Amino acid sequence: MTNRFIHDDFLLQNITAKKLYHDVAAPLPIIDYHNHLSPNQILTDKNFKNITQIWLAGDHYKWRAMRTCGVDEKFITNDATDKEKFLAWAAVVPKTVKNPLYHWTHMELKNPFGITDRLLNGETAEKIWDECNEMLQSPEFSVRSLLKRNNVQVVATTDDPVNPLTEHSNFRKEEQTDFLMVPTFRLDMGMNIEDRGNFRKWTRFLSVLSGKDITTFKDLIEALKIRHDYFHQLGCRASDHGIEEPYSEPFTDEQLEETFSKIMTGKDLTTGDIRSYKSAFLYYCGLMDHEKGWVFQLHIGAIRNNSSRMMKKLGPDSGFDSMGDAEIARPLARLLNRLDSENNLPKTILYNINPRDNELMATMAGNFQDGSVPGKIQHGPPWWFLDQKDGIEKQIESLSNMGILSEFIGMTTDSRSFLSFSRHDYFRRILCNIIGQDVETGLIPDDENLLHTLIRKICYQNVKNYFNYGE
Repeated sequence: MTNRFIHDDFLLQNITAKKLYHDVAAPLPIIDYHNHLSPNQILTDKNFKNITQIWLAGDHYKWRAMRTCGVDEKFITNDATDKEKFLAWAAVVPKTVKNPLYHWTHMELKNPFGITDRLLNGETAEKIWDECNEMLQSPEFSVRSLLKRNNVQVVATTDDPVNPLTEHSNFRKEEQTDFLMVPTFRLDMGMNIEDRGNFRKWTRFLSVLSGKDITTFKDLIEALKIRHDYFHQLGCRASDHGIEEPYSEPFTDEQLEETFSKIMTGKDLTTGDIRSYKSAFLYYCGLMDHEKGWVFQLHIGAIRNNSSRMMKKLGPDSGFDSMGDAEIARPLARLLNRLDSENNLPKTILYNINPRDNELMATMAGNFQDGSVPGKIQHGPPWWFLDQKDGIEKQIESLSNMGILSEFIGMTTDSRSFLSFSRHDYFRRILCNIIGQDVETGLIPDDENLLHTLIRKICYQNVKNYFNYGE
């Protein structure tokens, strides 16, 4: 029986949508400005041994679904064979109907493997395992070939300031590449002063790489500036901050130095110490980004590692994070306003993980637009739990109603998998369907130039101009 589920017009429910997608959106290159792909695997042009390694390893979306469906941890993150893990996932897939995993799974089997004649389940798993693994051994399925196949123009990885960026440096030395790989300055370790042991270890690495002794908060910021400069030389044009809330408490230099001394000597920190430190750290990062014309990315609202039992067993990023409900509006306004009032506010992307904050983010962005850059403050694309059909539709509608959709920088994968570029295709189809529906109901004029320009801008041109990668 032929599977007609993922076909050429998947998600395109009107004639205008089909024309916009096939004629305009589909051929556009991809600038994936936020992901967690491995620079080493890109540099070495890795061929994965099997589909489990490229598809299931590190994918906490799938892990959460498997646990929910009663799969033992042995077949998720523990010592089962790769084949056993794949078969366990395949048996779960039919249970994920109405979850975005069901869409993504079959889109990723179509691209790049070309499997559209059957659905993945326990009965089809063996043959799909064999077919995919055979393809993965060929040069056409190496990491770089997969990026080229998906028309990827820029890959922006996520890198700690203490990462020496050896892979990025070596990649840039190559005379010809099909795409640009750039780092992103990810500073979460510098914020996590509650774990003082790891923080002190991190500062030692930072001191070595920067060549700067770090004994004060001022030293810390100067060392980060040195690394900021180096990241810039290797093409970095953005920082990234995963924060539970937008810290923006008042602080003084004396208070910061006292807090830093407590951290380094192991003394107890008060809640006030922690919040003022994090507020200052974010502020100074914003200053650095503004100086170089970088983008300041704020991923706001996730509560991480909620299961202490599983954190001890598996570590972070294992599928035990969720939406938070901390206060966002007032502290975020204070953070942005402090930078803006000094004319130091960089281009900024605001990502929310809780859908209740869509309109909040869209209207907050409008407070700090200044005409210097189109869409200077962005309500970022649907992130994490929201990067599914309903989440994408709601973000597009709230942004349309409260901001200017035509200046939106579009989608990114935020993924650890080289098969996740289907999420750009997913977004483009949903966007074209929304615009097409509005055209056919008379809410938007059926003007080819107007519509084509809108789709090209959102899917490619805006993000290209916003980040200026390669310049």
